[in-house]
Amino acid sequence: MPKKILLVASGDLRQSANETCWPAQHAMEQALGAAVAKLGGKIVRAHRYDAKRRHGFIASQKEGMEIFATIDPEAPLIVAEAVWQYSHHVLAGLVSHRGPILTVANWSGTWPGLVGMLNLNGSLTKAGVNYSTLWSEDFTDEFFLRGLAAWLKTGKVKHATSHVKPLARAAVPAKAKAVAKKVAADLRRRKSIMGVFDEGCMGMFNAIIPDELLFQTGVYKERLSQSALFAAAREVPDAEARAVFDWLRAKGMTFHLGTDEATELTEAQVLWQCKTYVAALRIADEFGCETIGIQYQQGLKDLLPASDLVEGILNNSDRPPVKNAAGKTIRAGQPLTHFNEVDECAGLDGLFTNRVHAALGQPVENTLHDLRWGAPDASGTTDDYVWVFLISGSAPPAHHIGGYKGTDSLRQPPMYFRLGGGTVRGIAKPGEIVWSRVFVADGKLKMDLGRAKVIALPREETERRWKETTVQWPIMHAVTYGVSRDQMMARHKANHIQVAYAKTAKDADLALYAKAALAAELGLEVCVCGTKADGRAF
Repeated sequence: MPKKILLVASGDLRQSANETCWPAQHAMEQALGAAVAKLGGKIVRAHRYDAKRRHGFIASQKEGMEIFATIDPEAPLIVAEAVWQYSHHVLAGLVSHRGPILTVANWSGTWPGLVGMLNLNGSLTKAGVNYSTLWSEDFTDEFFLRGLAAWLKTGKVKHATSHVKPLARAAVPAKAKAVAKKVAADLRRRKSIMGVFDEGCMGMFNAIIPDELLFQTGVYKERLSQSALFAAAREVPDAEARAVFDWLRAKGMTFHLGTDEATELTEAQVLWQCKTYVAALRIADEFGCETIGIQYQQGLKDLLPASDLVEGILNNSDRPPVKNAAGKTIRAGQPLTHFNEVDECAGLDGLFTNRVHAALGQPVENTLHDLRWGAPDASGTTDDYVWVFLISGSAPPAHHIGGYKGTDSLRQPPMYFRLGGGTVRGIAKPGEIVWSRVFVADGKLKMDLGRAKVIALPREETERRWKETTVQWPIMHAVTYGVSRDQMMARHKANHIQVAYAKTAKDADLALYAKAALAAELGLEVCVCGTKADGRAF
């Protein structure tokens, strides 16, 4: 008899997303089932397709617990993901599952299972759950089949991570060490406040840093409420919102406006976003927050247009001025570092980046992106493998070709945001960047860092990649130094990746060393990944 493999599929919390995305998930499961059958196994879904809901996803934590209570805890189990998913729907069941676990994702820009899987992998890593992971474009390639065969036989898949090197084995320049020690001393003495507008966006367990681990860095959470942000936004006068909107348009930012609230971006939606921007700055100022994160997907989506415009502009040094109650401009000429989707790991990274880059005289604007997808360049411009870094709605205009003039705003997809709201979209400018990720593993805070370059691709290739992913969102064409696609997937413990520019390759190397040294000084376990731009090791 074929070896029986149980399969579960975590989905979204929103019926509209689950229903729309189900055909892609079903097609992926068919291809995966064929691959398992070819190797002598048989996939059995642990939960049925629901004809009434028109999908077969686990759509809540409650549902996930009920399903896992009925399955054999010793059985081999595949978590198959073709789309974005909420990790907490299955996390409780996976934490107590004793059989071998394999997370599997498609490799598609349109259906971001790899993004959902990376989020789940990060959550399982933080929870201390043993698992293996695989990914494939069509589930027939040698890499995938070899890994699947190993898992079916042994319950484990091992990936090469020779690109990862502990910072202790790297030659950190004296200047980087000096900057790190100075910033660390200031954080220990003066400390910093991280404003959190409701934790746990979209079930991202991996995005929550336990307070006791955060304390060692000199950062403390101020737990704020999205309801307070909504209430404060309602109190912002119309004239102030209009002033923010006019400022952005005067800078050259384009808003693609229509009149249909259900399907188009409207001026009313943008003005509500401008009110939220003002309110967020004033709350941050009142509570002394150096960084803030807005939950973004849940809660506020039923009350306000999406917070993308707020998030992207906050992360820009040049942004609409807002005064506090005392008449003083809040953080004049500086970003208020915002971590999208309340990803506290990105928030801590953003704080480190801002402090280090300011000390080094480098651009301070930084943002997270989804590690959304990647593919060879179809235009033939480069032979390098080109990643698509694509955040769900906003990046600082300073990162875009042309700045504000190269930045536009489109309505968020109605499937996710019923009340709309404009994005902060652009094409990332060519240049040298540092990428990084803070994560929790083995009960410790850790950080990986690496180097990459952003390249320019022909407009036709950019448009192709946008259409393959989400055309409303900002895009970055990234080439990682010394880290292949499969090495990145094997090591990365999050759906998010933090990026920041430096003026030159040499400057970017120094910024990486300084941020790595700062993290290590504050108790994080740090590794550098890949190589410098010239191929030399760190």
